[in-house]
Amino acid sequence: MSVRMRAVAGFLRVTAKPRMVTAERARQRMADPGPPAPLPGSLRRRNDVGTRQVAGVDVHTVAPRGGGSGRAAVYLHGGAYVAGMAPQHWTLVGRLADAGVRVEVPDYGLAPASTYRDAYPLLTAVYGELGSDDVVLAGDSAGGGLALGFAQTLLGSGLPQPRRLVLIAPWLDLTLAGPGVATAEARDPWLSRAGLVETGRAWAGGDDPADPRLSPVNGPLTGLPPVRIWIGTRDLLYPDVLRLRDRAAAEGARVDLTVRGGAVHVYPLTPTPEGRTGMREVVAAVAGDR
Repeated sequence: MSVRMRAVAGFLRVTAKPRMVTAERARQRMADPGPPAPLPGSLRRRNDVGTRQVAGVDVHTVAPRGGGSGRAAVYLHGGAYVAGMAPQHWTLVGRLADAGVRVEVPDYGLAPASTYRDAYPLLTAVYGELGSDDVVLAGDSAGGGLALGFAQTLLGSGLPQPRRLVLIAPWLDLTLAGPGVATAEARDPWLSRAGLVETGRAWAGGDDPADPRLSPVNGPLTGLPPVRIWIGTRDLLYPDVLRLRDRAAAEGARVDLTVRGGAVHVYPLTPTPEGRTGMREVVAAVAGDR
């Protein structure tokens, strides 16, 4: 673990952990999540950027000038289903566009005003518009879980699977009741089970949080495209990622996992040496053939 990663972990423990440490704190955050980060001017200067409405929701397109590689990605941001795009998310989108990828960023509705029942029809519409089998579904944290859950709903739907799923520390089980989670929580300087379970309950909108559309660790894996995942060991979500990996191995599905010792949640998005390496790997997985 780098000195910089240790510093980031310490900063998160003081500033971010208290915001979701209890169910009450989570409810306060849902009531006042703050505005999402605006699309940076630097992206507009470097790329072709547009916003359109799909199913009444803003969907941003960030495309390389000159057409790029012809590859596309749908990127679903994290934020515990209660927070919008952060600057780090836009940084990743910009790096993907720099690599020649057209990136679709749905501004999906957040809990408690919206639930997964609103998100899935939106994603079906956005994904169906792309009309290509050269699409990657990508997401981090809550967005990573949503990306996997959506890919599972494509099985048998008549729509093609994406070329690949690229997930950064995906939230795979809204209940956070699996083995090893309590131990992982003690090591995590950022995430807290009590707060996440509360926001997950709001995202479920009264439905069973264990439903695969909410907790895709419980959903089908056979028939999915290759899945690439990045996770740090100081991450509350680490045990459920291992559970998904083990299920995939038993069922003959392909899940390639990169584990970074000592790294925090969504480490490829952090300003650390581990983060810079992880970011390069994520971009290569979306933009490349491997």
